[in-house]
Amino acid sequence: MSNGHITNSHMTTSSSGWRDFAGTMMIVGGIFQTISGLVALFKPAQFVVSQSHLLIFNFTTWGWIQLIAGIVLLLSSASMFAGRFWGRFVTIFFATISAIVNFGFIWAYPLWSLIIIVLDVLVIYGAAMHGGEEI
Repeated sequence: MSNGHITNSHMTTSSSGWRDFAGTMMIVGGIFQTISGLVALFKPAQFVVSQSHLLIFNFTTWGWIQLIAGIVLLLSSASMFAGRFWGRFVTIFFATISAIVNFGFIWAYPLWSLIIIVLDVLVIYGAAMHGGEEI
């Protein structure tokens, strides 16, 4: 429209861009988290602190938590790409859980954990910016 109003097609394209952004960032975060879990399982000497300095679990337990969280992020990214309203909530929920898990792992590998937390925040932002319409 020439009077400055945004058309529905522009809103749909814009929101699908946010949807695709959030889904893609969720895949990247899931891959990073899966790698972190595998490193914790198979090469725990790679981390900055010893197992005695972890807050709650040992590296094997953290490795499994990270690995499972990464796989869940990868699988739940499909809900975001599906463009369904409920996919936003699934995405925001699992990205929030991922950020919390990585906050608990921050003492073991600070830079890696911060990268994953930033990716999770980007996913949450992208999912929250995605409009509620179904495509």
